[in-house]
Amino acid sequence: MSGQLFGNDVLFLQRLLSCCGLYKNKLDGDFGPKTNEAEQAFFAQCAAIADAEGRFDDRSERNIRSLQTNVQPLCRRSLHQLRAAGLDARVISGTRTYAEQAALFRQGRFGNPGPVVTKARAGQSWHNFGMAWDIGLFDSGQYLQKSGPYNAASAHAMVPGVEWGGNWISFKDPPHYQVPGNHSTISGVRDFFERGGR
Repeated sequence: MSGQLFGNDVLFLQRLLSCCGLYKNKLDGDFGPKTNEAEQAFFAQCAAIADAEGRFDDRSERNIRSLQTNVQPLCRRSLHQLRAAGLDARVISGTRTYAEQAALFRQGRFGNPGPVVTKARAGQSWHNFGMAWDIGLFDSGQYLQKSGPYNAASAHAMVPGVEWGGNWISFKDPPHYQVPGNHSTISGVRDFFERGGR
């Protein structure tokens, strides 16, 4: 996973694996045998969850398998419900490292091209903790950008334990879904993640 999903950010990988209960050693950023062992266990759990809940297109699979293992089943159930409603829905974003979040925040700011797509800096998004995903809706292969279809889709996407970004007050995010669990604030979940859930 470190090479496929998180590049060389081994500390990020260890934190996620620790939050999943798979890595119990020091969070030191060193990809040693214990990190490798925990990563292989993570892969095995991801495969078991996919076997139990059902599989999707390659892009959705890559993004779902970047989430914490307790979040993956909820994401898959949500996506199944969207598909059952006849919607061409895919998971187009899953876990993002802090570096990836910082790059996304710079988009459309500071002279960088593209539209502004997030208000969250690094460590300020639920995506940074393996607890959030974004869906994309498609019509005849074309990605839908307007919020209307995402607002309508939310009626099919909700499963217990999942929160929808379209219900937010200050920055509505209709493609966004997250699993807050026992966390009520971004600072609380960030502290929990950075401690590896310990």
